[in-house]
Order: sequence, then structure tokens, then C-alpha cells
Amino acid sequence: MNIGRKRQRHSASGLVARRLVLASACASLLALAGCPYYAPPPGTVVMTPASYDRSFSAAAGALRDEGLAITVQDPGTGAIAGTIDGSTVTANVQQQGDGSVTVQFNSADARDPTLLPRISRSYDRRMGR
Repeated sequence: MNIGRKRQRHSASGLVARRLVLASACASLLALAGCPYYAPPPGTVVMTPASYDRSFSAAAGALRDEGLAITVQDPGTGAIAGTIDGSTVTANVQQQGDGSVTVQFNSADARDPTLLPRISRSYDRRMGR
């Protein structure tokens, strides 16, 4: 009879241990269920900071999009220049101290008053704005 009692104790402690493991697993799963992930709504554009290289490439591409022939493209200085119908348009890309990038389009002799706004819109499209 001694053997039977040992089995009963061993069996009872094993059952308690299994219940304890099961309860721990359920508690862990319950904790995970309380941490929802909220994704951005469909159609939301998530903006990432612009890099210098990406901005420089987008500025040069914007000039090409509007039919300008690129005459200067120097990533070291941030200078881009292009011509169309006798007009010259320049783009200046500069990295700021805080890490942001500024891009400025200029033309002293643009014959088409809509040229610079079109270039700016093309740049924004290329940057995903």
C-alpha cells in the first residue's frame, strides 16, 4: 500500500504543476491580447525624412520632367541647372544643420510664368508629397 500512496502524491503534484503551467500560458496570452496595434488608416501617406541624395535626385528629375536639358548637376555643391527655350532654371539643394534638406528653384529669365510652379509640383510628386 505504500507504493500506491506514493503514486497518488506524485500524480497529484503533477496535476497541480500542469494546471499551474496551463494557467501561466493563459495569463501570458491574455496579456498579449491587451496590446493592440493601430495601423494608419488606408490612404494615409507616412512621411519619412528626406535624405540629401533623394532630394537631389528628385530636384534633377523634376527639371527633366518639365523638359529642361540639364547642363550642371553637381551633388557636392547641391547645384543643378537646366535650360529650356533660352531660359535657365537653377535648383539649389542644401543639407541643414538639423539634418533637414532645403530645395530652392530659381529662374531670372523664365519666359513661362508657370514653369517654376510646375517644377515644384513635379518635385513634390517625386518626393511622395
